[in-house]
Amino acid sequence: MAASLPRPGAHAFAARPDGSLLVTATTPLPPYPERLTAHLVRHAAESPDRTFLARRRGGGDWERLTYGEALARVERLGAALVARGLSAERPLMILSGNSLAHALLSLAALHVGAAVAPVSPAYSTVSQDHARLRAIVELLTPGLVFADEGRAYARAIAAAVPAGTEVAVGDRAEIGRPATRLGDLAAGWPVAGEPAAGAPAVARAHAAVGPDTVAKLLFTSGSTGVPKAVINTHRMLAANQAMLAARFPVLAEEPPVMVDWLPWHHTFGGNHNFNLVLANGGTLYIDEGRPTPAAIHETVRTLREVAPTLYLTVPKGFEALVPHLRADRALRETFFSRLRMTFFAASGLPQPVWDAIDALALDTIGRRVPMITGLGATETAPLALVTDDRPGRAGQVGLPAAGVALKVAPVGAKREARVRGPNVTPGYWRRPGLTAAAFDEEGFYRLGDALVPVDPDDPQAGFAFDGRLNEDFKLTTGIWVSVGPLRAAFLDAFQPLVRDVAIAGEGRDEVAALVFPDLAACRDLCGAPGDDGAVLAHPAVRGAFAARLAAFARGATGSSNRVARLLLLAEPPALDRDEVTDKGSINQRGVLRGRAEAVALLYAEPFAPALVTPEPA
Repeated sequence: MAASLPRPGAHAFAARPDGSLLVTATTPLPPYPERLTAHLVRHAAESPDRTFLARRRGGGDWERLTYGEALARVERLGAALVARGLSAERPLMILSGNSLAHALLSLAALHVGAAVAPVSPAYSTVSQDHARLRAIVELLTPGLVFADEGRAYARAIAAAVPAGTEVAVGDRAEIGRPATRLGDLAAGWPVAGEPAAGAPAVARAHAAVGPDTVAKLLFTSGSTGVPKAVINTHRMLAANQAMLAARFPVLAEEPPVMVDWLPWHHTFGGNHNFNLVLANGGTLYIDEGRPTPAAIHETVRTLREVAPTLYLTVPKGFEALVPHLRADRALRETFFSRLRMTFFAASGLPQPVWDAIDALALDTIGRRVPMITGLGATETAPLALVTDDRPGRAGQVGLPAAGVALKVAPVGAKREARVRGPNVTPGYWRRPGLTAAAFDEEGFYRLGDALVPVDPDDPQAGFAFDGRLNEDFKLTTGIWVSVGPLRAAFLDAFQPLVRDVAIAGEGRDEVAALVFPDLAACRDLCGAPGDDGAVLAHPAVRGAFAARLAAFARGATGSSNRVARLLLLAEPPALDRDEVTDKGSINQRGVLRGRAEAVALLYAEPFAPALVTPEPA
């Protein structure tokens, strides 16, 4: 694939008297529709028989939904939502994960101007106290709550959804309260083209949808764990797809085919990937797998059958896939056969994993496949910065997408990324104080991420991620520790033994780490059949960590990036303790708060036997 952004002069740079730098793309933003489902209407007319969505039925054959079928069902469901008076004030709240029913109900809400609020299933099925789910329901005041699998969500519904709120379920399970069946929700729409009372109401509601209509209310926890609803308008979502079209002309060359597991309650899966398929008339195969040892096999099964043209996932997705690609030549040949681009977001991709993908592509098809990444947020729908097609390295985030203005503003010793454009949220639902604090005096949204130039002599080379401003801290020596880059380097150095890490040391003399190990990799290392604690205490495992820690220390340039010792934690981070976000990423400050005793153990004297220290030279 040829470079999609011209390198010389692709962006304009202006230094400002206050020390900030303003960066804008010279590539114009293409026109985009006023309402997101205009894409569905267009593709239903132009390619009614093309598969839009596919999901395995009972784990077996694919159940397919064409564009023509999807629009017909969306209009039927839209009539039910209009009849119930759903709106931004009384949105559709979806508790369950990705499914055809989830997609159709979401599109129906978008089509008739009723906001949709997909909520992380973890708040219902993993959480034990449902405190965050109750807070979300209180904030939203939903007009309809949907769960595809009634039995799995019955306890959460009983704990959090008021008795007077209508609940709909996708199956026929009894949930202990009255529930509308999904099939009944769409009753009354015409069959075989016969007129129906709901049709004019749907047409009027759709015509009334405009760029400022609230499309979605997406929840993000941030560092506090308190849910806040990010307003996503139709302008934001449609403009973001225009930005992708400007960056990737390949999208216009052939309808994209994607295999994707990323959850739709999260902006990457639900806005970036799902809408990319919708906007470009592509096909999305809903992947039932996950990037875990127990669930990656379902992803591999699908990738043996479906050759994607794009593969977009989080770093853990690539990390989990690499061993299977290495071991299975036939899988590699299918996977790379028509792959035009790979893309990762949500966190940094370890360089060894990136290098492995490149090597496998070279071995299989004789060329590298462009690996793209960027920087964004739920508040930016999500694309804001994006890399170009030149070979990249871990940590790079690129330059602003078309239509986005980036301000790199000095904040203490660092420089914060702030953005403004049609993809940026107007604020947080019913939280005016949070909204005001999120923007600077010029209306730029504060991403909270620090940036540094990749090459100070070549501004077109873009920026690299330099950590989250609210995660960095000082040692007692006054030296700042940049947590983001240190975490990324640590994860690179300890692959595949570590799943995640929290960096400690604020107000201390040295940096130390709380490590969440990859227990499967540790078990493979020592061959121990015992419980998790026995595996982590095994001499082979502790020795491997000690050797890695010594090597990591030898590469350090000072106390700010030298990890003095670590503690292996058998208990994974917990959602209810705000140690992990709903999308599964670590909450650095939440872990340190929730594991105060473990942090104290890192610095107790004499050193506790449970600690791992560098192997002697």
